[in-house]
Amino acid sequence: MSTTRESGPDSEPLLRLTLQGRELTLLGTAHVSRASAEAVQRLLQQEQYDAVAVELCPSRYNALMNPDALAKMDLFQVVREGKVAMVAANLALGAYQQRMAEQFGIEPGAEMRMAVKLAREQGLPVMLVDREIGTTLKRVYRNVSWWQRMYLMSGLLASLLTSEKVSEEEIERLKQGDILESAFSQFAEQSQHLYLPLINERDRYMTARLREELARTSAQRVLVVVGAGHVAGMSKTLQGDAGDPAQEIAELDAIPAASRWPQLIPWTVVGLVLVGFVVGFMRSPAIGWHLVLEWIVFTGGLAALGSLVAGARLLTIISAALSAPITTLNPALGVGMITAAVEIYLQKPRVEDFSRLRKDVTTPVGWWRNRVSRVLLVFMFSSLGAVIGTYIAGYRIFDTLVS
Repeated sequence: MSTTRESGPDSEPLLRLTLQGRELTLLGTAHVSRASAEAVQRLLQQEQYDAVAVELCPSRYNALMNPDALAKMDLFQVVREGKVAMVAANLALGAYQQRMAEQFGIEPGAEMRMAVKLAREQGLPVMLVDREIGTTLKRVYRNVSWWQRMYLMSGLLASLLTSEKVSEEEIERLKQGDILESAFSQFAEQSQHLYLPLINERDRYMTARLREELARTSAQRVLVVVGAGHVAGMSKTLQGDAGDPAQEIAELDAIPAASRWPQLIPWTVVGLVLVGFVVGFMRSPAIGWHLVLEWIVFTGGLAALGSLVAGARLLTIISAALSAPITTLNPALGVGMITAAVEIYLQKPRVEDFSRLRKDVTTPVGWWRNRVSRVLLVFMFSSLGAVIGTYIAGYRIFDTLVS
């Protein structure tokens, strides 16, 4: 395998590899640079290629090429399948991207869009070689400890509700990676557990996908457009021992099994609460009913408060207050599923809500104003309120019984 390093049309890292008689041109781009889009354009116009590979997964490709795809989102299905957190995370990342575009007059992803556009015009096949963003986020989530997860989620929530300008330092990070990497870069720099699924695994994944695509096609010259930060890793992997790409892809697509003990915590809490009710009634009906009342007040009250903060309708707030004392005794059924369903029924999102969603979520006010994002807030805040209420009420029960 031969390797040639040179600079791209606008000083972007450019690496030419010969792999099994195929010529690969790895162009390292800055996802927030107009020059990178121009570099892609020049290469495709001045050189002859048989195919173009891009650092996109199917869902990101669809979002990039079909901005109206959000209008087809089924909110009931999102809630029912427990994908609210994933959708909110994607919207938060999109909001970060949009704020940056508005602040610096930059169109993130322009070089990918340019690569796809010109490939289509020239009749070249487009290879989507990146891993699904949802899979990467899940592997990041499962690869860190529970306290790091809380740190990540709180950081994501803060970015979701902030309207601060994107710093120049963050822009520099984006010149080496993409939106996803930049959003978690401050964490990845401090944790090998985050670096692996976010950077290293994606280098390996894109290399395996590239090998897989090359095996399916007769393309002799392929332009590979990836973030500058991936060029070195992909080059090293391509020059290493080539295993079975399908096997490596399957391994990197697999979601690590969740630790069992965190799943037992809610059931343990529920079990202790029920035991507390029984002990309370055994002592006296008055104590038992007092404990039940406190459970209803704290779980229902805080779930209702969460719904109120999220801007839910009155009936949704009432449904939170009534359902939380019951759903908190069954961890398999969350109050958020009920409040979100009620909110959707009462204020069904309109077409314009979906069309404005990406724009609205760039500001805190927009999250509450848009009916789609407000449903997500209702789900998350009512669920958070119920969880807090569960632990406060549980503590109160314990304190009453031991005092």
